[in-house]
Amino acid sequence: MSDDTRTAILDAFRALRKNDPHTPAIVLAERLDISEGALQAARIGEDVMTIDLAPRELAARFKSLGPVKALTRSRHAVLEQRGEYPPLSGGAHAGLLLAPGGLDLRLLFGQWYWACLIRDALPSGERLSLQIFDRHGRALHKVFCEQPTSPEAWEQLWQAASTDEPCFVGQASPAGAPTPTTPPPGLGDDWAAMTDVHQFFGLLRRYQLSRRDANMLMQGRFTRPLPSGSVEQLLRGAATQGQPLMLFVASPGCVQIRTGCVPQPERRRGWLNLFADDATLHLEDAAIDRVWAVLKPNADGGVTSLEAFDTSGDLVLQIYGERREGAPEAPAWRALLASLELTGTAA
Repeated sequence: MSDDTRTAILDAFRALRKNDPHTPAIVLAERLDISEGALQAARIGEDVMTIDLAPRELAARFKSLGPVKALTRSRHAVLEQRGEYPPLSGGAHAGLLLAPGGLDLRLLFGQWYWACLIRDALPSGERLSLQIFDRHGRALHKVFCEQPTSPEAWEQLWQAASTDEPCFVGQASPAGAPTPTTPPPGLGDDWAAMTDVHQFFGLLRRYQLSRRDANMLMQGRFTRPLPSGSVEQLLRGAATQGQPLMLFVASPGCVQIRTGCVPQPERRRGWLNLFADDATLHLEDAAIDRVWAVLKPNADGGVTSLEAFDTSGDLVLQIYGERREGAPEAPAWRALLASLELTGTAA
């Protein structure tokens, strides 16, 4: 990044932040027509520092960070949760932070490109965060310190950080491959033969299908199309019935899962919001284009979910009923999901 470019970004950033200090960085970056990662990289050496740790080594330190707010966003959904990270497990390429009901994440280390520490001066005081970006400058996961003074683990990261700069690359437009109109031979049989929901990722790779296209091709057998208002209807129904849910929000490098009962949704500034004691979901449901109820076979009678996609075919949000491995789904969850077909309109 040239000095002139850095100066221009910093001048614009400071002016925007002065006028509205609570505006999210991603919004500021969009106003400047740059990636969020490029915005933060322009601040290196001032209130941003680079973390020089391999992705798995960094993730292993999450547990030592103490009380935090963890945030993951898709293009149209943001999930924030408060808590403490569990110990890291998993392999070299995929990390697991397993804490059903708490901070529960799946980490895809191959997408992690640049990690940084950020000190933001806000009217309420200094806010310290750790943020991870992919090679295109998209935020994959964010960790906000929830303690009034920085714990030792945070300070150790800051002291060991550097002023090394990332080199982001532009995100290429999708190739725009035509959507298949007929299922490839064997897709339905392989879908029916699944004994674990995690086998679904291999099925998509085998047939070179996106999740949306697979849902479309299996309509009438394993998937059922629903109106876009079904997401709000499901959330309201679950809140009324006290049905615990599993909310999945994913970036390219992180899947964050919140498990538990949900409050009644509230609409603010065009977004649908859930404000629970431990978590917040912000959903731009106007951007939802296609919704399906999906059945994936497994050894316990199958797992059903609601999956919502935007016009680009990207996954916005997945919702499951709360369940435990080795146990069948709750009949109340299946009845709630089935009721969406009967009414077909948002509550």
